[in-house]
Amino acid sequence: MQRVNYNILKNIEKQYGEGFYLIDTQQFKKNYNELMNAFKEIYNNFNIAYSYKTNYTPKLCKVVNELGGYAEVVSDMELEVAFRIGVSPKKIIWNGPIKNKDKVRELLLLGGTVNIDSVYEIDDVRGIVEMFPNHQFNIGIRCNFDVHDGVISRFGFDTESAEFQKALDFIVEVPNLHLMNLQCHFAKRNIEYWPSRANGMVEVAKKVADYVGYMPERIDIGGGLFGKMEESLKMQFSTKIPTYTDYAKKTATIFKKYFKDEKIELIIEPGSALVGDCMRFVAKVKTIKTIRGKSFATLMGSQKNISMIGVNPPIEIVSCKKKRECYENMDLVGYTCIENDVLFHNYTGELEVGDYVVFSNCGSYSLVMKPPFIFPNFPVLEILGENFDLVKRRECFDDLFHTFSF
Repeated sequence: MQRVNYNILKNIEKQYGEGFYLIDTQQFKKNYNELMNAFKEIYNNFNIAYSYKTNYTPKLCKVVNELGGYAEVVSDMELEVAFRIGVSPKKIIWNGPIKNKDKVRELLLLGGTVNIDSVYEIDDVRGIVEMFPNHQFNIGIRCNFDVHDGVISRFGFDTESAEFQKALDFIVEVPNLHLMNLQCHFAKRNIEYWPSRANGMVEVAKKVADYVGYMPERIDIGGGLFGKMEESLKMQFSTKIPTYTDYAKKTATIFKKYFKDEKIELIIEPGSALVGDCMRFVAKVKTIKTIRGKSFATLMGSQKNISMIGVNPPIEIVSCKKKRECYENMDLVGYTCIENDVLFHNYTGELEVGDYVVFSNCGSYSLVMKPPFIFPNFPVLEILGENFDLVKRRECFDDLFHTFSF
């Protein structure tokens, strides 16, 4: 990532305000290619379905599309992003537990894939396909089984259940349905559970193929990977942070064993692993106070802007002053009126009003989850040499109020 100094940040502030995101599409592209290569070295028929929900900034999603990846969406809002940036419907995979039936119909008719999450969606899809008996529709099934991670996931069909059998019967009974995809989703990122995912999906695929008469073209083992991060952040996790190659060795090797001809496409759905280290959040220090021995610095930003709970993100203090006050165990807090709005706990070092605090590893579940609470949302920029590219403008009051009746 390009280094920033006080003059760069001050110039951005003059145009865009005292809080803003800095995005790095080149780092995103680098991460994407490294992850692709790690898996392809073991199992060549591999692709990435980027998790739009993690960060659906169009500039990033365009990179995925340009590099040949899939758009993995979980809402019609994200589906609209994919459409607007020109993603081919055949490169869109729709997951999620709740789906807009009209948009499901639209995507299916265009050749996209919808992964069914429950028996209720079977009825929805049945109504669509029966209306167009001469059109072939691509669907997938979300699979749920025990990977021994101590969590009972709520997504997909229990593969030992009557509901799963009903989904398979649906595939067999409807002649214009094609089972394109089997997919799973498990929350824990720990690498020790990834072989269970891969082996489990291979076994499910074999069982499904025996029943429906053919193997689906794609097996999607979901997302939930650790990404790149600085050592100060790694140290706060109780588990060793795997590399892209570590994940590939634990999963792609299993696919290579079972599918030696590599006719089945292996897909994963990374989000944080690609975008986590591709965005920084910059917040200006507005006030400093000490209360009963505890010091607080209030920033032009909120914990919601960085979306990290329970850990301290990597930070850099950028200041124009050579001499500053030194503090111990200071909390860097947000502008909201919420007591636990803390961006960084127990900071020790120099700080002054007017300094900028640069938070790293803010790319995932930050911008897309920040509500317009207290202040409208901040802009997103990319530093390109001496210039700035405005990726998302700062929101204004009209953006917030136009849906209300006054």
